[in-house]
This record gives sequence, structure tokens and C-alpha cells, in this order.
Amino acid sequence: MATLFKLLRQESISTQNKGMRECAALMRSLMEEVGVCTRLFETKGHPILYGELLTDKHAPTLLIYGHYDVQPPDPLSEWETPPFEPTVRDGRIFARGAGDNKGQIVAQLLGIKTYQEACGALPVNIKIVIEGEEEMGSVHLPDFVQSNKELLQADLVYTADGPSHESSSPLVLLGVRGILSFEIELQNAEFDNHSGNTGNIVPNPAWDLMELLQTMRSTDGRVLIEGFYDNIRPASAEEEQLLATLPFEKDSVAQKIGYPHLDIDGKSYYRKLALEPTFNICGLKSGYLEDGIKTIIPSKASVKIDARLVVDQDPKDIFEKVTAHVKARRPDAKVTFLGAMEPSRTPVETAIVQKALKGISACFNEEPLIQPSLGGSLPDYVWTKLLHAPSLLVPYANFDQRNHSPNENLAIRHFLNGIRCTAHVIHAVGQN
Repeated sequence: MATLFKLLRQESISTQNKGMRECAALMRSLMEEVGVCTRLFETKGHPILYGELLTDKHAPTLLIYGHYDVQPPDPLSEWETPPFEPTVRDGRIFARGAGDNKGQIVAQLLGIKTYQEACGALPVNIKIVIEGEEEMGSVHLPDFVQSNKELLQADLVYTADGPSHESSSPLVLLGVRGILSFEIELQNAEFDNHSGNTGNIVPNPAWDLMELLQTMRSTDGRVLIEGFYDNIRPASAEEEQLLATLPFEKDSVAQKIGYPHLDIDGKSYYRKLALEPTFNICGLKSGYLEDGIKTIIPSKASVKIDARLVVDQDPKDIFEKVTAHVKARRPDAKVTFLGAMEPSRTPVETAIVQKALKGISACFNEEPLIQPSLGGSLPDYVWTKLLHAPSLLVPYANFDQRNHSPNENLAIRHFLNGIRCTAHVIHAVGQN
């Protein structure tokens, strides 16, 4: 636990470049303590750590992926204890990065060490990639993978990230949704105006922005941008069957996500999370936003949007379609690309995936739940599309970990289970 706490105390906010090199150094030390031969690769952004434990050229190779960067902790006033002072309460570790992703990658590293201490030589070759830009879209990871394909060759990529199933049953994810992030900005006047002296004279860009947004999404949630739903791959019969077997307790989910008005059945819940894209407003800005009132007609209004995409939607194609939609209605609008990841999915019948599933089952003494895709986004496509390796994700954090929110936490039970699960997967993948 002390090892994890040391890492959690170190800020590593990639979007603000806070503590990144210090955290990379700490992570490198931890990898080397486990016996992993580690190198630091410079990028145009934050460093990437690569490590390996090679045992036998004829043995299968497992590549473990994680990230050492975290989200900003704001709003600080909502944290019960400081975000970078790990605290144990009610069997949970509270700190920024506890669940996403420091706690989960540390569990994987300790799983390697545990296997060595319990069983001796590893039955697989281990490669590890830990980056520092996942929370800002893994900007430089694709170039790193493209430039180091031979170094990174692996039979299976294994990631521990995201929340586990709300039932606490073990969960395996065979892919992720992609993401496209962008900003739209409108400007009418050159500067803010008095809302009385020029009221009804100078148009308000906030109203214009709201009208523009209504042309992009219907009241029932369907995206109205032409071609948005093109190229979506239909779910296979196997994927439909996987979704049908997933348990769902509406009231429990509603309580854990803090939305008591949830009204959805299990099949629709999982379909919307795994197989359907989103079009989400994640930020709106215009005018005076502090306490009290300032009677102005703002000169600018902007919106930030993230769209979660499913296979085989292409983020670049969707951005071009969004831009065309906006420009056709508001030619003077500024549309800015903020980042993207492609969606990814691995077939469940892949032989080495089946081996890993046996290890997970052995760890928990029950068959894991299998979901075709994570609702969130990770750079999984760099493994499946650039490295051409199958990939699976096994979330070690509790469902209500509150990642990206105040009071992020990791249940100690889940952390310890993650260590055990990693050791079991190593053993299962290494069997003939």
C-alpha cells in the first residue's frame, strides 16, 4: 500500500503539465523494483515508459498498458480530504488517480511480482507501456507505437482501467468507444455591450449558439448531422448474446451514478453504453459567470462537445461532417479540433482471449461478465489497428470509483483482487 500511496501523493496532471516528470520517475522506480528493465522514451509531450521482462522467445508475450497521468482535481471544495493526500476510509483509498489509473497499474505490477514470488519464473514474456497523456487523448502514443512496432510485438494486450460491473462480478471488456472532442465558438460584436443601451440591437451569440445546437441533435437524442451514423458496424450475434447475459439492477445503478430518475431496461442500458455513439455537451461558456449579475450582451459564446464513437466510425470523418454542418449554417463560426481516439474491438472467440478468460475465472471462482465495449475511451486502437494484436480490458476499480470527479476512490478489496487477477492471467496465458 505504501508504494501506491507514494505514487498518489505525486501530482501528475497532464493537461496542466503539473508533476509529470516527477511522476514518471517514481513510476520508473516502481517498475524497476519489480524487476522490469525500464526505458524512458521522450515524446513531443510527456514521457512514455517502456519495460520488459523477457523469459523465453517461444513463450507468448503479454503487453500491459496503463497511464500515470490524472485528471485535474477541481472542484477542490467538494473533496472530503485533499486529492493528493491518500486517505483510507470505509475500506477505500481516496485520492486523485486511486482508480484512474495509478491504483490499477500498480496492481498489475504487483501481480507480476506476486507471481514471481509464488511460482518462480514467469511463463510469459512481459512488456509494459505506461504513458502520461491518456487524460489528454494519448496524443503521442500512436506515433510511439508506429515507430516501435517490432519492440512492442505481443500476443495479447492487457489493460486494467475503468470501473468494474456494478454487481461487483468480474468484468471483461473487448473494446472501447472512440472519442472526438471539439469546440464551436461564435462571435457577434467586437466586445461585450450594455444589455440596455444596445438591447435588441446587438445580437446575442449565446442565443445563436443554442439555436445552432438544436440543429445538431433532436429532442429524442438522435444526432442530426448528415452521415453521422454512416459506417457503424452492426453488432454480431455473439455480441448481442453477450449483452443479453449481462445482469442489470436499475435501482442499484441509479444510486451509484447519482441519478435516481434512471428509467431504462438492461438491454437498452448496455446497448447504449457499448454499441451506440453519443453527442455530449461537456462545457458551455458565454458572458458573465461569477456571483451576482453583470448586465451585458456577451460578444462571444462557445461550446465544447465530446462524441463517443463506435466501430467503424472515423473521428476525422465525423469532425469533417460536424464542421460542414456548422459552416453551412454559420460560416463565421470557429470550429476547433481538440482531440480524438478511434474505437476498437476484439472478437471474443480469439484463442488467447479465451485463455485469459480462464485465468480470470480461476481468480474469482466464477465466469466473468463479458461486454463488447467499454462506454468510455482508451487508446485501444493503437494495439488492435497499429500493432495488430488482440486486446482486452479487465477493470480492477469499483463501479463507484468516481474517477474524474471529487472523492475518487479505490476499494482495497478491488485493489487486492487486481493483484491476484494479474497473476492468474499470467499463469493462464502461459499454458500450452
